[in-house]
Amino acid sequence: MHLIAPDPIAFTLGPIEVRWYGVMIALATLLAAGIGYRRSEKYGIKGDDLLDILLIAIPAAVIGLRLYYVAFHWDSYAGDLSAILNIREGGLAIHGGLIFAFLSAWLVCRHKRINILDGLDLAVPCIALGQAIGRWGNFFNEEAHGCETDLPVSVLIDGVNYHATFLYESLWCLMLFFLLSFIAKKRRFSGQIFCLYLMLYSAERFCVESLRTDSLMIGPFKQAMVLSACLIIAGAILYAVLSRKQNQRL
Repeated sequence: MHLIAPDPIAFTLGPIEVRWYGVMIALATLLAAGIGYRRSEKYGIKGDDLLDILLIAIPAAVIGLRLYYVAFHWDSYAGDLSAILNIREGGLAIHGGLIFAFLSAWLVCRHKRINILDGLDLAVPCIALGQAIGRWGNFFNEEAHGCETDLPVSVLIDGVNYHATFLYESLWCLMLFFLLSFIAKKRRFSGQIFCLYLMLYSAERFCVESLRTDSLMIGPFKQAMVLSACLIIAGAILYAVLSRKQNQRL
């Protein structure tokens, strides 16, 4: 089965073209925020406090998505700084968005005296669901695909079949949403769900990134693979530390 992307323009509002990529990102954000809001009380977080966090974290994530990408393509933007603001032309990096979102959420949680680990445990299943939906924006833009392949399922672009890496990640993140949501019902300690997300998402991203042809680079290495490997180790260490602290309390 070869996946063929339709017109990337979903609809127009006068002179403004609304792209499917933006529609998918908006849908992902709204659905993830809505589920997080419904679950917030179970984590000891008031709904109003969660909204305050989202009002800061979502814009911060957008900024991080762009700045992270620009930082690795600085030569392309150094001569025209205004181009940095033109995100309609593409150029977003999920790791940058996650880093900025987590940091901004931590600042708000600290101000409101909310346990950041509880906040992260609440957030990451919803983030995984958002990623599962948002990755389809790459499909509509015919981007973020892998190398050529002869697998039965692929994305067809200009007559060539490529690894549908957006689909691989979308399915994995959807599974991750359900898995983390199930484990969260019986979580043993604050931060457990966040640590599992770090390890499981990073493991998938490490594997899928090896197939992609548009990776951001650190010298000869793909930066997403380097960062994913570091996050797997960091998640495992944090999991062990938090688990040990919980066992000491029992």
